Amino acid sequence: MKRISTLFLFILFSGQLFAQEDATLVPKDTSYWLKEIQGGLNLNQAAFSGNWQGGGVNSIALGVYLNGRANYARDKWSWDNTMDFIYGVVKNKDEEGRKSNDRIFLDSKVGYKISDKWNYFFAVNFLSQFAPGYEFPEDSEKMLISKFANPAYLTTSLGLEYKPNDEFSLRISPFSPRWTFVTDTDLYLNVPNNYGVEIGETVRTEWLAFSVLADYNKKLSENLSLMVRYQMYANYENFAFDAIDHRLDFGLTAKVSNLVNVSLTSLMIYDLDQDSKIQFSQGLALGIAFKRGNFPEKK
Repeated sequence: MKRISTLFLFILFSGQLFAQEDATLVPKDTSYWLKEIQGGLNLNQAAFSGNWQGGGVNSIALGVYLNGRANYARDKWSWDNTMDFIYGVVKNKDEEGRKSNDRIFLDSKVGYKISDKWNYFFAVNFLSQFAPGYEFPEDSEKMLISKFANPAYLTTSLGLEYKPNDEFSLRISPFSPRWTFVTDTDLYLNVPNNYGVEIGETVRTEWLAFSVLADYNKKLSENLSLMVRYQMYANYENFAFDAIDHRLDFGLTAKVSNLVNVSLTSLMIYDLDQDSKIQFSQGLALGIAFKRGNFPEKK
């Protein structure tokens, strides 16, 4: 009887041990997550001989970008995260290096599905840049006009999201507080409006505001992808048509091979706290690229 009891205990203990070992061997379920990261390096160079009659200047330009997404969805809950980093510099002969692109975009959104196409959502959005920016007046030294966190924008939003498919989403937020940061209290000497922050202060808070964010990502063909992102921000306290902030990001990427692509990017900004006119930047680049992740290919 004692032998039978001992054998029974041994089998029971062994079963628990093997069950624990099997549990450690089985990977955790990560099917609720879709992740993707992609980046690239672009290099442009031009050179001319001393007797070149067509005109031109020797130059070299370098650009890097890193984009990432990590989206979670389970039952009615979702959590979407986006990261866009871009930086570029150009160096012309007999001139200092200058930025050609500089962007930090971070966005995180929690959603709760209320129908097939509508969600409640709460989101946090951060915009800034990596490096100092300068103006280069003629016959004068360069002037510092911006740098990291000068300015920076932290925007929160609460409202409804319309998402009919995986390519398009529209967020409508009637309550969208925003904080504008200018941590350098001497920057107003070169930028009189100080990006809307009161001189001597480092942050401006806008509690009562309305915001819209529309995002469109479309795979136009096997090797061609389109990205369009529009943001609008309106403060209720000084609500007027010409006081509404607008930002439009555009990106078109053509895949040449597994490691080479061509990209066209542009950015348009209208913000009275920065300038009374529309700001515009554009870049075209050829370079190497990589992409990793488990996002399904869009057709």
